[in-house]
Amino acid sequence: MKYSVIVPVFNRPDEVDELLESLTGQTFNDFEVIIVEDGSERDCRAVAERYGAALDVKYYVKKNSGPGQSRNYGAERASGEYLIVLDSDVVLPPGYMQAVDDELAAEPADAFGGPDSAHPSFTDTQKAISYSMT
Repeated sequence: MKYSVIVPVFNRPDEVDELLESLTGQTFNDFEVIIVEDGSERDCRAVAERYGAALDVKYYVKKNSGPGQSRNYGAERASGEYLIVLDSDVVLPPGYMQAVDDELAAEPADAFGGPDSAHPSFTDTQKAISYSMT
């Protein structure tokens, strides 16, 4: 396994659905998805199970402790060479995983990151919120 995509989630099944849908459209597929349900009342188990045929999804439930500890919880269970940590409301463009793999092949690194950009479907309000949080 090359990559482990770690997604901490708290009460966001609809957003996780959009994220997993965007992961099914990737051209590079050597990755697992680790969803860590952080004490949610509205869990996304059914959403994760729905993508089981298309993606290597592992679903964990734990007591609420916040996103940082949930990321670490996912990292402890990851089998990938690299960890990619995403928030539950991320929607990836189709070539994202391939671009990550190409960049790491060209310029090996222990850690990488970059800015977010708003999805074209975002309303002005969503864009403003996205901008203010990055």
